[in-house]
Amino acid sequence: MNDLGQDLELRLVRYFTVVAAHEHFGRAAAELHVAQPALSRQIQRLEKYLGTRLLDRTPQGTRLTPAGRTFLPRAQALLQAARQAELAVREQTQTERITIGYVEDLVVTAAVRELRRRYPAAEISTRYLSCRDVGALSDKRVDALVARTPLPLAADDVFTTPLYEEPRMLVVPRGHSLAGRASVTAEELAGQEAAPCAFETADWTSYRILGAGVPRIENYEDKLELVASGRAIAVLPAGDRRSSLRPDLVTVPIEGAPPSQVVLVSRKGDPNPMIRNLGLAAKAVLTAPAA
Repeated sequence: MNDLGQDLELRLVRYFTVVAAHEHFGRAAAELHVAQPALSRQIQRLEKYLGTRLLDRTPQGTRLTPAGRTFLPRAQALLQAARQAELAVREQTQTERITIGYVEDLVVTAAVRELRRRYPAAEISTRYLSCRDVGALSDKRVDALVARTPLPLAADDVFTTPLYEEPRMLVVPRGHSLAGRASVTAEELAGQEAAPCAFETADWTSYRILGAGVPRIENYEDKLELVASGRAIAVLPAGDRRSSLRPDLVTVPIEGAPPSQVVLVSRKGDPNPMIRNLGLAAKAVLTAPAA
């Protein structure tokens, strides 16, 4: 006998399809990020609603009952229909939704504020991306990305809008032989062994840790600690002021180095007009930090 007065819950249907796919409550619970006893109770709720047993427990896990085998393809179709309905609605509201990714020290607050001023009804969100999130644009976790070039993204797949440029600076520990210099040249740094972030692919990347045998490090604070310890030196955009917060580090301008370019990147062919709107807002308000 089912739960009178209640509709079939899609959540319970999804739980059932995951258990059926794994044929094991423990593995299904791990995928769903729920406790195994709680998952078992939810399946029992579904079985009570339908008035029949869907799964039999076995020494190896679970198996579908005849009723479960009958219900499974219909359950999958039900979930697919619900997903298609959600996507259809989201497509209609696509013009009012955008997720903006940004990396490292870049501040996109002014652009987001300007975009919200221009489109007050839009749903605008931001997402900080680390070196490990290089695929966030291609897998649609973000609709647009504010970052520094170069990026390991195929030119045929993305559209790039330049925003502004910054010179580069060298960061060294206090007491380093270059710490007292008024500037250094790009030629003096040529040939240094580098350990770039996954976002960076070319010789003149925006963030470089230089030094023989330097390990690959993703966390920015760990990079600064490596420099402060005397094991490495760093090349950063001049607008990145985080290193100035440490009294044991010194910054030195670099002459002859190509500037670090900040760009807005989106997927080529994306029909979301909020991306173009973001580009206009960003170009209007985002500029290089004052020296």
